[in-house]
Amino acid sequence: MTFLIALGAALVLGFLGAPLWAWFVGFAGLLLTLGAPFWLYPTLAVPGTVFLFPILRKPLISGPLLGWLKKKGLLPAISDTEREALEAGTVWYEGELFSGNPDLKRLVGEAYPELSKDEYAFYHGPAEEVCKMTDDWQVFQKRDLPPEVHQFLKDKGFYGMNISPDYGGLGFSATAISAVISKLSSRSVPLGITAMLPNSLGPAELLHHYGTVDQKAKWLPRLAEGKEVPCFALTEPEAGSDASSISSRGVVFRGEDGEPWIRLDWDKRYTTMALRATVIGLAFQLEDSDRLLGKGAAPGITVALVPADLPGIERGLQHDPLNVPFFNSPFQGHGVEVPIDAIIGGLEGVGKGWKMLMECLASGRGIMLPAQGTAGVKSMARVASAYSFIRRQFGQPIGKFEGVREPLARLAGASYIFEAARRFTCGALDSGAKPAVATAIAKYQFTEAFRRATNDAMDILGGAGISRGPRNLVAHAYFSAPISITVEGANILTRSLMIFGQGAVRCHPHAWDEIQGLADGDEARFDRAFFGHIGHVIRNSCRSTLLFLTRGRLATVPHAGPLKRDFQRLAWSSATFALLADLAMVAHGGNLKRKESLTGRFADAFSWMYLAAAVLRRFGAEGRLADDLPLARWSLDHAFARVQEALDGIYRNFDVPIMGALMRGPVSWLHRANPIGSEPADALSEKVVDILTTPGDQRDRLTKEGLFIPEGEGEAVARLEEAFLLCCEAESVAKKLRAAVREKKLPKAAPLSLLKPAVKAGILKQEEADLVRRAEEARADAILVDAFTEEEYHATAAGGGWGTD
Repeated sequence: MTFLIALGAALVLGFLGAPLWAWFVGFAGLLLTLGAPFWLYPTLAVPGTVFLFPILRKPLISGPLLGWLKKKGLLPAISDTEREALEAGTVWYEGELFSGNPDLKRLVGEAYPELSKDEYAFYHGPAEEVCKMTDDWQVFQKRDLPPEVHQFLKDKGFYGMNISPDYGGLGFSATAISAVISKLSSRSVPLGITAMLPNSLGPAELLHHYGTVDQKAKWLPRLAEGKEVPCFALTEPEAGSDASSISSRGVVFRGEDGEPWIRLDWDKRYTTMALRATVIGLAFQLEDSDRLLGKGAAPGITVALVPADLPGIERGLQHDPLNVPFFNSPFQGHGVEVPIDAIIGGLEGVGKGWKMLMECLASGRGIMLPAQGTAGVKSMARVASAYSFIRRQFGQPIGKFEGVREPLARLAGASYIFEAARRFTCGALDSGAKPAVATAIAKYQFTEAFRRATNDAMDILGGAGISRGPRNLVAHAYFSAPISITVEGANILTRSLMIFGQGAVRCHPHAWDEIQGLADGDEARFDRAFFGHIGHVIRNSCRSTLLFLTRGRLATVPHAGPLKRDFQRLAWSSATFALLADLAMVAHGGNLKRKESLTGRFADAFSWMYLAAAVLRRFGAEGRLADDLPLARWSLDHAFARVQEALDGIYRNFDVPIMGALMRGPVSWLHRANPIGSEPADALSEKVVDILTTPGDQRDRLTKEGLFIPEGEGEAVARLEEAFLLCCEAESVAKKLRAAVREKKLPKAAPLSLLKPAVKAGILKQEEADLVRRAEEARADAILVDAFTEEEYHATAAGGGWGTD
């Protein structure tokens, strides 16, 4: 009994994160209860004093331990490029999730911003107008946006959304830029990409953060007005995701004017807008063997602005990324000479390029790709749901079959999840955070969600999805989905190395200080971090145990709403994840970053906790609407099922002696017997599919808000939506026809042929028959697929430039 009491007390102390002195007091009380001899107290007081007081602990424990760890290499060695990447950006709410004890009250108070008055006007004005000007089928046929669209984008300030009004830009928030890119991408992916690039990682972003006063004054107004078209050249044949290994060279020499200049040589590829750019943001290795700049012989990666018309620049070739028409090109520079003030930041920017790139990646990862991904997911959900209702097989809409309703449920849930995460992440950026890990999660998860959504839509539409033409609403999205997973760090790398690899160091409350203390030989910093880390492990061991035993019910939640248990599941997930992360770091030490299958599973768990947090924030921010509860409930069940799946994989593959056998055996079995989550029940999936396939405000909030939904004749989306609405309206009448056929009052035949007999027999009124006729005609038109003569087919394959017949 005494043992159980002691164990319970220890678990409570650990769960509450009690300080070290409280443990000693508790232990002394236990000894007193057990009647321990008096001499034992001073004997235990000696080591207790050492552990409690840093002035004794540092020379006796921390100092020797630091030396031993350094000798054995048990903490990871950090290269200069890795250090700069790790130091880039900030830690935001993802740090709470990594802590094992997330502040759930903070979560419900995180920013969830709306558009300002000016942003709203732009979103419903120029952004809507440019969508109306763009015909996606023609863009693919002509292999470019029409000239008037390019000019409109420049004239209306689309290229300067991220540039301050002080320099003639629009100065929009991350939320507004994301909303605009999402709308444009829903109309045409090439349109979205064209507006995306100038506002992502590139000259404007870099100048804003690091440019000199003169550089900003010279370049930013021209970039904002579209007088200068930027591109950013980073990737090379031998430097892709490992951008730190770029081979482009810039050699410092003394020019004829007596001042230092740079002679540049590069070979770049996958550079978007390179063919159209007037100014190039170029990343290269700077070499200064004569030390003319006073920064050493090899200052390192540097970024400069290079006018695109300088001698020695070779352009003209174009990549063809999966037939998606946007300008993406290889190009070279040979002996291109620029002055030193071309370096972004001037002399202060010499050798700072890698840090600049790492700190500015949040734009592409946290704004642009999530905007495109969200638009893709919601578009696929809207199109597939409408099509599933009007397309009939075996006498009923295919959306009534459970096999089709399963991917429809995924599309509905993904629409809710990723709109939540888009707003959640943009709120962080608008609050001033630059969360490198959260935006890496966003980049990976949104682009993968887009790819899954296009696959699901393709499965539902079948032949209508694969037959290209003006009527096809999914093929071009299907083409473009794999492209986004390759940029801003390939998804395989992002998952297996970046999310957990960077998160384990930056988001952990003590790991970075331990590594820094170890690298610098700083005993005081190492001592605080190391013993803080021990307390962290003890706390999460106790928290994960008690939360496991109570299925999270001991976690304190901010309110007792309908998602109370999901807040508690998030706390339980976090504690389990944090403990496993520490065990993995201890077990593998510096080799953990090479255990990429294991770190990938940690990344999955971490990512889905982040997405669950976003869903909880959205449901609260939108007023905890009862109608939306099935969507939130499905989304959270799905998210925690993914967390459970990832943790299962970690337990099964914990391949270290002794501990590994325990984890793979009894611990893994207990985890599966008492899971954090499981897939949404079929009954819940039915509810979210009903939301997705029922016309009205809720379906529109889920799949229409944030998209461009065209109207008018000749628009495939409008045609599909009109047929969907008419078929839904006529469904009650169609049921009467089907009942009459079953009762043999009418023969078994096509609905249109039964209308006259049904009216004559008094089964239907004339207006009901007219409604069914309009619905059937609209349905028949909407399910048609494009077909071409041989001449048209070859013309379609060849495309052609604007202005040609």
